[in-house]
Amino acid sequence: MSRFRHHALAVACCALLAGVAGMNAFAAPPSSAPAAAKAAPATDITANPFFKASTLPFGTMDFSKIKNSDYVPAIKEGMRRQMREIDAIANNPAPPTFDNTLVAMEKTGQMLTRVMNVFSLYAGADTNPTLQKISEQMAPKLAAHQDAIYLNSKLFARIQKIYDERATLKLDPESARLLEVDYQEFVLNGARLSKADQAKIKHYNERISTLTTQFGNKLIAASKAGALIVGNKADLAGLSAAQIEAAAEDAKARGLKGKWVISLQNTTQQPDLAFLDNRATRHQLYENSIDRAEKGGPDDTRATITEIAYLRAQKAKLLGFKDFAAWKLKDQMAKTPAAAIGFLDALVPAAKARAAVEASERQQMIDKDQKALGQPAFKLQPWDWEFYGQQVQKAKYDLDDSEVRPYFELHNVLVNGVFYAAHELYGISFKQRKDIPVWNPDVLVYEVYDADGKPLGLFYGDYFKRDNKAGGAWMSDLVHPNTLLGQPPVIYNVANFTKPAPGQPALLSMDDVITMFHEFGHAMHAFFADTRYPSLSGTNTARDWVEFPSQFNEHWATYPQVFDHYAVNYKTGKPMPPALVAKLHNAQMFNKGYDMTELLEAALLDMSWNAMPTSAPRVANVDAFETKALADNHILVPYVPPRYRSTYFLHIWGNGYAAGYYAYLWTEMLADDGYAWFGEHGGLTRANGDRFRKMILSRGNTEDLTDMYKAWRGRAPNIDAMKKDRGLEPQK
Repeated sequence: MSRFRHHALAVACCALLAGVAGMNAFAAPPSSAPAAAKAAPATDITANPFFKASTLPFGTMDFSKIKNSDYVPAIKEGMRRQMREIDAIANNPAPPTFDNTLVAMEKTGQMLTRVMNVFSLYAGADTNPTLQKISEQMAPKLAAHQDAIYLNSKLFARIQKIYDERATLKLDPESARLLEVDYQEFVLNGARLSKADQAKIKHYNERISTLTTQFGNKLIAASKAGALIVGNKADLAGLSAAQIEAAAEDAKARGLKGKWVISLQNTTQQPDLAFLDNRATRHQLYENSIDRAEKGGPDDTRATITEIAYLRAQKAKLLGFKDFAAWKLKDQMAKTPAAAIGFLDALVPAAKARAAVEASERQQMIDKDQKALGQPAFKLQPWDWEFYGQQVQKAKYDLDDSEVRPYFELHNVLVNGVFYAAHELYGISFKQRKDIPVWNPDVLVYEVYDADGKPLGLFYGDYFKRDNKAGGAWMSDLVHPNTLLGQPPVIYNVANFTKPAPGQPALLSMDDVITMFHEFGHAMHAFFADTRYPSLSGTNTARDWVEFPSQFNEHWATYPQVFDHYAVNYKTGKPMPPALVAKLHNAQMFNKGYDMTELLEAALLDMSWNAMPTSAPRVANVDAFETKALADNHILVPYVPPRYRSTYFLHIWGNGYAAGYYAYLWTEMLADDGYAWFGEHGGLTRANGDRFRKMILSRGNTEDLTDMYKAWRGRAPNIDAMKKDRGLEPQK
């Protein structure tokens, strides 16, 4: 990714969840670019907390000093400064060289990066109406700013000349990679188009940027409004006392005295569907989830997403591609939509077959229960899946989720699970700091130390659900690591676990535990960055590579040595009994058919939206398009809805995964194959961890990613381990 994409990445990779801008969405009409970027600041910018680099440890921000009113002047001044720096490079009378052009570009925009990193954090994790308004106000201006760089003809002429002479420059491998990546980024963003076509690109980018921002803001509001409000406690039968108390606290926070609120998470299925005895309550919670953004009001996203899809296709056509997906995958590991779709298609039959077996087991449980009650049987529906899945799991494996939660207290999982695995693999250690400002009182802060005791960086964990927080879980940075600017990593993880009532422990499900390991895998990708250029550092990689370290790290959650270290009862401190551990182990393949099918549906739905021919009209009916897309891809499974339906598919409309959701499955292949290498070489050892750190985690995007993997693994990745680990082999 280029330096200018790095600014977008800080917003889009993880925290654009509130809709600031997309990976390529910083764009606007030509009239707003130079004027907005070069206008003199109207206030005393020197008093702004973003004016200078922070003096706090590792350059982290003092959140106690940041006001909503600081953002707009800081963003405008950051853009003005960077345009002045870019103009100096473009108009340099000296002949273009790698140092006076590409390295100089890497050093630009530091103030803009500071403010956007913090703004994206708040926009995703702790937003408010003022920030949402700023998002919509600034997105097209930021878009114009990016276009003003990518479409600067003098700047591109310098890059073109250096690129043409690359064979004679004797660049080191990382520098050669930077030249290759930057050149491709400029071309993909229209640097070689005519002036007339560049003006059209700016127009498309402006609209896409604005609509992307609006989508994120609409979705936060729709998800909040879609929460299930319950007036009769009896309707919550099946939930634990702690869950009911947490629902009462949520209601109290909304001013709903005497009621209970179940907030929505971003996925189709909701955690409480596994426990609610009342089928009508389950049905209503499910309907609230799938219809959250289709209610016809101001938060309805259907018109927004159809317009985004249409404009993306028009942009791709202008750039010479048959569809948006072809343009988007040009710089990815898969390279083409055909390769990505072929990979997905190969998984569909096995996933559907396993899901069908799982559905049959649930239907049998329904029939049995209804017969015992003297009631007629009913056909399995999506809102029944998790509830009867719990019963199947109990009958088949004698395992109940409520049995395991007491062994997964959040802080203990973090310290004695996530951190412990990182220490055993890489030698790093952690010390909690309570003197560092945070953006919310629930946020935890740790200083990270390398194996030699030297400070490595700073880590924040923001784990609890809030109504003003975007759904899902993500990682991003406040300070992006690189050696060129001497910046150490300042990283944060965000999740949406249910916050316990005051005085109660935060008890997690096994899925929640996996999520913590996953997001910290991203964090280590950044902490171990050992590259010169910011654009190539840490998580600044292709979408179908960046999830590899995170999904790889998930495996250590169930590795016996690690699991035994954190799976202890929060009351007694005793380890999980061997019999219960065995049940968990035996149930590892439980629900794998469903899990894989909902992911495949989402990935193929994403491709359908973003691989529409450039001649296609705007989609008239979102639901009809979705149904046809799933049917055409042979994965329309009534009892398994997509993990995200189109109208709340945040990844593809709001945070940079357009035509890239397949990356989660693609990187599962890499992660499972990579973990198999560890199994072949002694498992969890420092030697293995250090080798993985040196050859994968530290390298960012400094070489061809396929070559990087082959050098570490000894061969190209294959699907064998994935089929085994994800339950895609024939069941015995």
